[in-house]
Amino acid sequence: MRRALLPLALLVGACSAEPPADTDAANRAVVTDFARLFYTERDVPAAFETYVAEDYIQHNPGVADGREAAVAALAGMFAEAGREFRIKQILVDGDMAVIHVHAIPAPGERGASVFDMYRLEDGKIVEHWDAIQPVPETSANAHPMF
Repeated sequence: MRRALLPLALLVGACSAEPPADTDAANRAVVTDFARLFYTERDVPAAFETYVAEDYIQHNPGVADGREAAVAALAGMFAEAGREFRIKQILVDGDMAVIHVHAIPAPGERGASVFDMYRLEDGKIVEHWDAIQPVPETSANAHPMF
């Protein structure tokens, strides 16, 4: 038996008042430019100094809380030659955003599907969660991951 999934907007609406439409637009602009700086340009310090709060809460157990801790943990990895981060989707709903990325550590490697979820407050990213799934060599269907 398959369970019906509720759209995120319904779940968020059940928990809090719906944000004004201009909040979605403002948060979309923040997240889109953050994604450009972080994933495409791979300028971790600029992305985090511009768009992430100093007291950033990190839910990835391998990275400490705080903007500076995130920059220290990520800047070297993002600067490595040959790494590529292909943005597949950016979804924004009120104060929540998800960026789906194909992370490729080196040319010729399959990489991983990464879902980074962010919570925004007052125009800054204040919280982060992620889920990372390696791209398998084979798939049971014709439309895997991306």
